[in-house]
Amino acid sequence: MLRDSALFFTDYLSPDPVTKRLVSGPSNSPEQGGLVMGPTMDHQIIRDLFKACSQAARILGTDAAFAAELDRLRTLIAPNKIGQHGQLQEWLVDKDDPNNKHRHVSHLWGVFPGADITWRQPDLFQAARQSLIHRGDAATGWSMGWKTNLWARFLDGDHAHLILSNLLQPIGRAKGQGGLYPNLFDAHPPFQIDGNFGATSGIAEMLLQSHVPVTGDSPTPRFVIHLLPALPKAWPTGSVTGLRARSGLTVAIQWQEGKLIKATLTPATDGPITVRLGDQTTTLTGLAGERVVWDGTENK
Repeated sequence: MLRDSALFFTDYLSPDPVTKRLVSGPSNSPEQGGLVMGPTMDHQIIRDLFKACSQAARILGTDAAFAAELDRLRTLIAPNKIGQHGQLQEWLVDKDDPNNKHRHVSHLWGVFPGADITWRQPDLFQAARQSLIHRGDAATGWSMGWKTNLWARFLDGDHAHLILSNLLQPIGRAKGQGGLYPNLFDAHPPFQIDGNFGATSGIAEMLLQSHVPVTGDSPTPRFVIHLLPALPKAWPTGSVTGLRARSGLTVAIQWQEGKLIKATLTPATDGPITVRLGDQTTTLTGLAGERVVWDGTENK
């Protein structure tokens, strides 16, 4: 399925007559209406698909030529662009309206759930954040779930908590903003499970992120384990257990007065563990099945 999907898009992409970059289309940017060529969301997803497919081919030791072709095509796809309002462009053409408050933020797929844009690309990171500011905080339930995750990825725990609080309020308190029914089902309205899943995902993203690969770690990448990346002031003290991180780790975290007390990381395989706390990173030694307890300063 992964290979077939990638194969389809090798044919679906075509050169843009102006930029000569590969673009998808005809397509659209959900739910902003109208058929266009090259919406940003398409390109973010296709880049991610090609990367995943080529990595899978190398891990399995197959389709080397196809993997190389996907890597080549990936560099030719139209890139994310910053527009006239300092925003991440939703389309090839710089036509975003900063007063558009639509609940969809499709061009931010590359921030969450994707990883096309991360804190490693400060200019694009800020532009994507500006786009989310333009769209505002009001939304239906599922969109608030998405925005909670996005603000967590932007490392803004207080804003993520604000959206989460709006999502968790009883339906009817804010017109047109969804909320929860008495049984805690997300009220779009009507019911949408996206809001419930989005809320739990957002909480996890506020406490632990692992979507940024360690630089140069290929073809089987390991990922930066980012502890308490978006801890809101409303949660000064607490603990969490059983979180799963990329690179095959199980993570427990304890914090007090907004500071890490200890993190317990249990890897599934041997290898280095790159841990990030605030703006600082360190590398710990991990052995399969053995717990690594870290207090933010040294490997114990």
